[in-house]
Amino acid sequence: MAIVDSILMELDQEAKTTQRVLDRVPENKLGWKPHAKSYSLGQLALHIARLQGALADAVNKDTHEIPGFVQAEAGSKKEIMDVHIESTAKAKQILAKMDDARLMATWTLTKNGNVLMSVPRVGFIRAIMLNHMYHHRGQLSVYLRLLEVPVPSIYGPSADENPFA
Repeated sequence: MAIVDSILMELDQEAKTTQRVLDRVPENKLGWKPHAKSYSLGQLALHIARLQGALADAVNKDTHEIPGFVQAEAGSKKEIMDVHIESTAKAKQILAKMDDARLMATWTLTKNGNVLMSVPRVGFIRAIMLNHMYHHRGQLSVYLRLLEVPVPSIYGPSADENPFA
């Protein structure tokens, strides 16, 4: 089994869970924020939806320069769901072409030409492309709870959903 096979299996499984969480986003609350410094619900959901494809694009190069970043506001729940499907497919397509040597090769992140990190590509995929998305998905589940939206099962039962019952 190649390294990428386990990454693709995880990406596939987690995309299904992410889709369940994104599906709970209430369209009439996209502009809601839990705090003035927080992303709105729509911004966070769209960020999660875009993350996999955007980061796969970045890691596909040997060096990536961090661009100026402003998170867009989602226009609709349909946009969020469509972007998630497209982004996941794009990530899977890019990653599927990477062999073990490419995954273990050094990948560099820069800002204004200054090196922020140089790590094996697989390390960036694990820490940022995957774990970073899980972090934001956890934030989104808190947003849902604060909005009194039933939280779906993520890794087991939630207070609202028990797939084992």
